Amino acid sequence: MSNVSIYREAAARTVIQGLERRGMSGEYCATTADALEAGRRFLLPGTSVAWGGSTTLEEIGLLDAIRSSGCTALDRHAPTDPEEIQEVYRRTLFCDTYFLSANAVTLDGMLVNIDGNGNRIAALAFGPKQVVVIAGMNKVCADLDAAMKRARNVAAPTNAIRFGLSTPCTSRGRCADCQDPDSICCQFLITRRSRTPGRIHVILVGEDLGY
Repeated sequence: MSNVSIYREAAARTVIQGLERRGMSGEYCATTADALEAGRRFLLPGTSVAWGGSTTLEEIGLLDAIRSSGCTALDRHAPTDPEEIQEVYRRTLFCDTYFLSANAVTLDGMLVNIDGNGNRIAALAFGPKQVVVIAGMNKVCADLDAAMKRARNVAAPTNAIRFGLSTPCTSRGRCADCQDPDSICCQFLITRRSRTPGRIHVILVGEDLGY
């Protein structure tokens, strides 16, 4: 085991302890293959499943697993009409299990997310019976200030580039605190505690995933 792997496993234990103090649960998977198997546990027959936009979920192969699982998949990518897409977003609030990643996670167990439409963080905050967050250890930050800086200066600009937007951050390489019409930094959510114990489960992965 490499020094990096040893460090990440130790850091993950600290994060999981923080999550448990905050009414959430967590586990550590050393590899993306392990993370995929962990995610599959939540794909129960007869349940409805939805997900937020996430490179991480794509990288570990979870979206393909959902679509072939036999669950009722509320696929955000299936419709092309804007109104139908919005309807899928609304229906996800009533699903059994919702998957997403996080823009940053603090060592003491807080989740930090930035959203454009707000559908992803809305589902994280309320609605789905079970929420599963899958995040690479590259997203773990020392504290809330560092997590917010990562979300704004790393995750948001990279995602804006992914979406083909021309917001100031895509050329500056960091947040410009803009009011651009294309800004994806419209909603900020800090999840410091789950009021429903165990509703939010975090799978930490010992590899670099997503942005």
